[in-house]
Amino acid sequence: MRRVFLFLMTNIAIIAVLSITLRLLGVEGILAANGSDLDLQALLIFSAVFGFGGAFISLLISKWMAKRLTAAVVIESPSNNLEKWLIQTVEEQAKIVGIRMPEVAIFPSPSMNAFATGASKNKALVAVSQGLLDSMSQGEIEAVVGHEMSHIANGDMVTLTLIQGVVNTFVIFFSRVIGHIVDRVILKNNRGHGIGYFVTTLFAQIVLSILASTIVMYVSRKREFIADTGGADLAGHQNMINALKRLGQVEPDALPEQLAAFGIDDKKGFASWFSSHPPIKARIEALEKRAMQRQ
Repeated sequence: MRRVFLFLMTNIAIIAVLSITLRLLGVEGILAANGSDLDLQALLIFSAVFGFGGAFISLLISKWMAKRLTAAVVIESPSNNLEKWLIQTVEEQAKIVGIRMPEVAIFPSPSMNAFATGASKNKALVAVSQGLLDSMSQGEIEAVVGHEMSHIANGDMVTLTLIQGVVNTFVIFFSRVIGHIVDRVILKNNRGHGIGYFVTTLFAQIVLSILASTIVMYVSRKREFIADTGGADLAGHQNMINALKRLGQVEPDALPEQLAAFGIDDKKGFASWFSSHPPIKARIEALEKRAMQRQ
C-alpha cells in the first residue's frame, strides 16, 4: 500500500510540475495570444481522470476478462493428480511469498504459456495452458508458476496499471493540446473546435499511444527479470532456466493483448521494442550469472 501511495503521489507531482512548466514556458500565453481559450489545468484534470480511470477499470475487470479471453477454467475441485499437484504447488508458493491463495486455472491451448492477473495480490488468478502441463516436467512447471506468483507478490499488475495511467494521462493531454494548436493557431479557427481539432487530436493520440507503449513495455521487461529470479528462488535456478530453454525452442501462441505483460513468452526483432518480455536468451544468461554468484 505504501508503494502504491508513493507512486500516486509521484504521479500527482508530475502533473503539477507539468502544469507549472507549461505556464513558465509561456504556452498559455501563446495560446491566448492566438485567440485560444484552452484551460490547461482543467485539461490536466480531465486527462488524469480518464487516463487513470481507464487503466484502473481494466485492472478491476482483469480476472473476468482473462477467463473469457482465454477460455480459462478455474480448478474448483481437482479432477486428476496433475491438477491436484498444481493446486498444492500454488498453495505452497503462496505461503512462501506471503499472499492469499489465488485462483488457479487451465486454459485450452497447445502452446506452452502462463499468465497471472488480478486487481490485487490477494485477489489474483494464475493460469497455465494445457500445452504447458503436457510438455514440461513438474520442476519446470513449478518454476513457471513461481514466476507468475512472483508477479503477483511483487504487485506488478498494480505497478503497470499505475504506469499505464500516467502514460494515458500524457497521451490524452498532449494530443488535445496539439489538436488545439493546429485548430486555433494554424487553421485560425476561433469559433469552437473544428474538424481540424478532432482529426489532429485523433491522429496525435494514435501516434503518441504507440510511442508511449514502449515506456510501459520497457518497465514490463524489467519486471520480467525480477519475476524470473522469484521463480528461481521458489523452484530452483536450474528448473527456471530449463523452463525458459523449453519455451525458447518453440514459438508460443500470443496471449491476448490485455494479458501479454504477465505471460511467460517474448517477441523478437523490431517487435521487441513493443514486447512485454525481454529475449529468453538474456533471461537465461541473467539467471545463470545469478546462480554462479550464489555458489
